[in-house]
Amino acid sequence: MMTPRSRAEQQGGPYVGPRAFRPEDRHVFFGRAREARELADHWQANSLTFLSGPAGAGKTSLLQAGVLPLLDPDVVDALPVGRVSSGTRVPVALRGGSNPYVFAVLSSWLPYEAPSGLSDVTISGFLARRRVRHDQYGDPMPTLVAVDGAEALLAAGRDPAASDDLFAQLATALEGDRDLRALVVVREDALPMLRSRREKVFRRAVEYAVEALEPAAAAAAVRGPARTAGRPFARGAAERLVEDLLTVRRVSPLGDETEERLPLVEPLQLQVVCSALWEALPPDASVVTAGHVRDLGDVARSLADFYDGVIDEVARDAYHGETERLRARLREAFVDEKGGRKDVVAGSAESAGLPDAVIRALAGRHVLRLEERPQGGSRWRLSHDHLVRALTRGEESRAPAGRVDPAEYRRLAEAALREGYLERARDHARTALRHSGPDQRLRADLEQLLADIAYRGDDLDTAVDHYGRASVLLQSLPGAEGQVAGVLTAISQIKMAQGRFESALRDLEAAALRRPDDAGIRVELAWVMWCSGHVNGAVDMLDTVLAEEGDERRALRARGEIMADLGRPTAALRDLGRLDWGYSPSARTAYALALALEGRVDEALDLVPPIEHETSVTVLLRVARIRDAAGRRDDVASLARRALEDGVRPPLPRPLVEVAERLVRG
Repeated sequence: MMTPRSRAEQQGGPYVGPRAFRPEDRHVFFGRAREARELADHWQANSLTFLSGPAGAGKTSLLQAGVLPLLDPDVVDALPVGRVSSGTRVPVALRGGSNPYVFAVLSSWLPYEAPSGLSDVTISGFLARRRVRHDQYGDPMPTLVAVDGAEALLAAGRDPAASDDLFAQLATALEGDRDLRALVVVREDALPMLRSRREKVFRRAVEYAVEALEPAAAAAAVRGPARTAGRPFARGAAERLVEDLLTVRRVSPLGDETEERLPLVEPLQLQVVCSALWEALPPDASVVTAGHVRDLGDVARSLADFYDGVIDEVARDAYHGETERLRARLREAFVDEKGGRKDVVAGSAESAGLPDAVIRALAGRHVLRLEERPQGGSRWRLSHDHLVRALTRGEESRAPAGRVDPAEYRRLAEAALREGYLERARDHARTALRHSGPDQRLRADLEQLLADIAYRGDDLDTAVDHYGRASVLLQSLPGAEGQVAGVLTAISQIKMAQGRFESALRDLEAAALRRPDDAGIRVELAWVMWCSGHVNGAVDMLDTVLAEEGDERRALRARGEIMADLGRPTAALRDLGRLDWGYSPSARTAYALALALEGRVDEALDLVPPIEHETSVTVLLRVARIRDAAGRRDDVASLARRALEDGVRPPLPRPLVEVAERLVRG
């Protein structure tokens, strides 16, 4: 597959290659002016807008390079585009919170916020704490937010509870703020699931579909970037390239040849072909001629080479590396006897004899497309006629494998991690690291990625080792102080989970030295002090944060929970009563414990959440104390004993060990 930054870009050429355009690429984004204006109008005028289209249609490019530049900052307050997966520079260990998808969206809406400041924050809470901007007339500006790649929240393999919670939080925010405007970008096959949500705001959403490019728009998308780069297309040359893309030649197994002209050009394929042509041009060519297109721009071969790489990638990632077997199965299932595309009924577990994971991987990489039929039911088919050649040509005509690109293997590792394939993610990340060369930034990011993979696999010692190597590499890079602090905080949280409180304390103190104004790190430092037995230091730290930051919710929650555990109910209720703690079992049980200690045991018992599957020893101990205060002592000792069990992570804070032992003794 193409690398994120092609040789043409490195040499000052136009934007080419199959990755999404970014806002800084707006000067080379052509062919979507009408769609950009229409979508910008819909987004600003409606509470919720769905932008849909097939994979590879250019939805993200349209939003970032087409729509965002049209928004007037004196009229609307537009946040950066939100993504449902966090960037690799935010350690997985810091992304937990109540919902990792919400954390990812918020961290992309506010990319310069310290990760600790977004943990456990809801969408409504995030928006409420932002300063409201006003226009020249003193009226509040509409706030524009976007969530890209929403199909990832609707696919098999995601956390359905977390997905539902993100959409519910978005609906709550929209219903509570008439100045909020949201745009959700989703692949067309996932759109019905969004439409079916119960929230009214989703059923009233405006829908805007983006399709492939008309021939004239495709020609403009070819000419514009080349002209900007100072190597324009000669008259008729761009049109010839587009015409080649629109023409599909089929050869049946019997040798019969047919030709068909397609109505539209896929943006992804246009980028692939332009990239191949640009890299094949002689260095002294100042104008791209029709002859260059004829001799160097082999559309069918360029696309077949690209899709060969995609199929190889899917086979390596999801089909046990059996590329030829996957190619044969796709050929048999999706190519008819005349060399055209054939439909396959979509199944719940597998389609065309291929596991659902393989089908999803092929759809996500633009090989397959799900189509809803008017008579009902869904069918898979190859996303484009040009794919047939990639499946039917012999091995001898395929492009040789290129050099190992560490950026590409890093992308594969990140994708595998998102999908939960940890071993595959580790293999790709290690390959990228072996070929990363002297690039310190890339090596640091890959070490952090390997740490994230180990953390997801519950290999905490390995995660600490990789995070440690990442922090050493980052310390030599200018402007990386914030990332170093984040990595050190992640190390500290892991050591906390392991019960290594004193070591965790040293790491957090080092993080605080790098980010002394980060309230989130200081709150984490207070938690570590509390767990390690430095009670007065923890309370003093939280008092200082609250004196400086006001009603800082993390500090209020931490101080309120500590006050409850210390048996100071009045102070605990004062802090926790100012928070929306209902979604947090820890804060909820701390509030309930404070009520019980004040003698309001019936209210406390009503607040106790189910604990059959509870793993937090602090929560278990609080429930035991509440039941003890209520005179329900039948299971108090067993709950306290569970809180003291060896090997539980994280272990009970040291100041609470004696409390639990007393309850065990009865």
